[in-house]
Amino acid sequence: MEQNYVIVTDSSCDLPAELAQELELAVLPLTLTLGGKEYANYLDGREIGFSEFYGRIRQGEVAVTAAANLEGYLSIMEPILQAGKDILLLVFSSGLSSTYQVSLLAAEELSQKYPQRKILPVDTLCASMGQGLLVYLAARQRGEGKSLQEVRDWVEKEKYHLCHWFTVDDLMYLKRGGRLNAATALVGTALGIKPVLHIDNEGHLINMGKARGRRASLTALVDKMAELAVEPQGQVAFISHGDCLEDAKAVEQMLKQRLGVKKVIISYVGPVIGAHTGPGVVALFFLGKER
Repeated sequence: MEQNYVIVTDSSCDLPAELAQELELAVLPLTLTLGGKEYANYLDGREIGFSEFYGRIRQGEVAVTAAANLEGYLSIMEPILQAGKDILLLVFSSGLSSTYQVSLLAAEELSQKYPQRKILPVDTLCASMGQGLLVYLAARQRGEGKSLQEVRDWVEKEKYHLCHWFTVDDLMYLKRGGRLNAATALVGTALGIKPVLHIDNEGHLINMGKARGRRASLTALVDKMAELAVEPQGQVAFISHGDCLEDAKAVEQMLKQRLGVKKVIISYVGPVIGAHTGPGVVALFFLGKER
């Protein structure tokens, strides 16, 4: 049975463009400013390519990001409502951005204009391919014939089991974003310390530990999946990376060898998230007993 609703999300989900298309998602591109020019962060990189973005910030350019604006949400949502379809709105974590608050304003305005239609907004409390994995799983539920309300209820429950574990290669990007103090960043850089971070139940970025050296930090991500995942061999694991595909593939290999994970999807950390994590970030996402 065809479901009469569309899943709308934003480009901080970092899904591969072809997968978003296959899942029939509507994706709002968030924006960033780099070198005095504003770019829309489309999943296919049509305005700024991912390698180009990371190359430029490696050269010292500073990217500035902004939450979605109301007009953006209205422009992507209104045609769906006009076509007689409802909307499940899965939005970037309110713990990291005000994008969710903007989405609520858009939903309220459009609900008044189209009272016969349903718009169900969800604060995913997720980011990057953690948000992407939640959206992917919601789209699969939709494909199995679940109703708008059923999928919304499923997402509200499962988002607290969506594990985000990641490490960065350059601490200075977290320092710039206020996630680490200057002294910690400088000492950590000098000693080759790599933080291991996650996103908590409030959707905030939390420093959970540290590893000495790059390989140890990548192994620590896999250790977390071994500790927390529910039936890892039956899951689809998502890995996102900041222009360091070989490191992402190293994590994939460990997942398959150690945990028997059969399906892994790898994609870039897009420019909106990458502006805050920098080149070299590697993140692992999966469903667990808890975040």
